[in-house]
Amino acid sequence: MHFVLISVLCSVSVAVLLKYARRKGLDTWQMIVWNYPVAVCLTYFIFQPDFSAIPMLSLPWHLYIPVAVLLPALFMVLSHSLRYAGLVQTEVAQRLSLVLSLIAAAWLFHEVFSAVRIAGIIIGLMAVACLIGWRRSQQQVNQSRYILFPLVVFVGYGAIDILFKMVALQPVIPYTTSMFLMFSGAMLLALGYLAYQLSRKKLVLSGKAMGWGFALGFLNFGNILFYMKAHQALSDSPSVVFTGMNIGVIGLGALLGVWLFKEKLSTMNIIGIALAVVSVLMIAYL
Repeated sequence: MHFVLISVLCSVSVAVLLKYARRKGLDTWQMIVWNYPVAVCLTYFIFQPDFSAIPMLSLPWHLYIPVAVLLPALFMVLSHSLRYAGLVQTEVAQRLSLVLSLIAAAWLFHEVFSAVRIAGIIIGLMAVACLIGWRRSQQQVNQSRYILFPLVVFVGYGAIDILFKMVALQPVIPYTTSMFLMFSGAMLLALGYLAYQLSRKKLVLSGKAMGWGFALGFLNFGNILFYMKAHQALSDSPSVVFTGMNIGVIGLGALLGVWLFKEKLSTMNIIGIALAVVSVLMIAYL
């Protein structure tokens, strides 16, 4: 279980780092850009992908390219969601995106679910509705952002989960090789857009943001690495890993959001967190 704990800490630390960096006035887009070279290098040296036996033209580029575009784009949406909605709502919205991937599993991959698991999916959707609501004290423009960004996080990360599953089902190609290629594509697109912004003089390169971005890359990769190690160590109990990861992130995210960033939760938000935990348990064990 220590791998699950480390993965939870890395996942929540990514959100905390982004939120804290914005408070310090750092350019979070530049941080997101510089996170990818770190992720690519770590993926290459730790997993050592082998391309010798794989024809490049036969790779599922129709899956790699959307993921490469979505990864940096949704990272930026995540940053905005942390700013406008807060750590608690953003983390729960990201975790509950698994509901969409489960719906896709029934629709696209013809998986059959029990009545209890279907009820868990419905409860998960109810949790999202409770967590993404209105803030009467804010101006209308901020109210719309408060709803929009967590909703995009929910839908966007659900889409990425679906694409990752489709990639994992590809024959012959090792998943780590696909992960390296998708990270590389995200890195090239992010660096290209950064170069475009610099050429238009829309931003100034920040060494501080670069350093924080490298830290972000280590945490982002650590989340993936230790989640995979947890599944390897507990190969006979995947539901334990699934539950520990999701409930751990929801619980720790809620705790840090309230304690560290003084976020205020409405009664409806608290109900949403409780429903999210119930949903994860029903999906994992029943």
